[in-house]
Amino acid sequence: IFGPDNLITLATRNNLADAYSEAGRLTEAIAQFEVALADSDRILGPDHPITLTTRNNLAVAKRAGGDLTEAIALHEDTLTKRVHGLGADHPEVLATRSYLAGAYESAGRLAEAIIMYQDTLTDRERVLGPDHPDTLTTRHNLASAYMTAEEWSLAERTLRAQIARLRRAPGRPAPRRCGCG
Repeated sequence: IFGPDNLITLATRNNLADAYSEAGRLTEAIAQFEVALADSDRILGPDHPITLTTRNNLAVAKRAGGDLTEAIALHEDTLTKRVHGLGADHPEVLATRSYLAGAYESAGRLAEAIIMYQDTLTDRERVLGPDHPDTLTTRHNLASAYMTAEEWSLAERTLRAQIARLRRAPGRPAPRRCGCG
């Protein structure tokens, strides 16, 4: 009924890739994301939101699979396209920046990761508010990057600020370390 070029088919392929990824079947996930990305690029174009989400998902799977060079390239491309289409302050742009910072951190590019986390934190505080879950996650990831870089005083200061924010925002779950969102 829908055919290979239908949006429902594209979404289903992306969801299948997500399911493989969640199940730890990264080789299958990456293969599905690559097909989904090629189809989205062809059908919707490289700047379409669905294509950009698929590109980001492929980058996350590549990072999980250890292909950090490709993950970073995909995240950087996604970021450029999202900034161009949505503007620098859009929540999707901020999420992509956080993903890219996590990929930089995984690749040992700590200085770049820290700068990106700092800038993303500043922008998320301004755009989403200091107690928004995405802001809290970014602050937590920044503190972790400081610890990886052995910047103990900055890590402590950031974690203390995080604790203060979490005390002001009762009922919210603690952010998880994921390098995402």
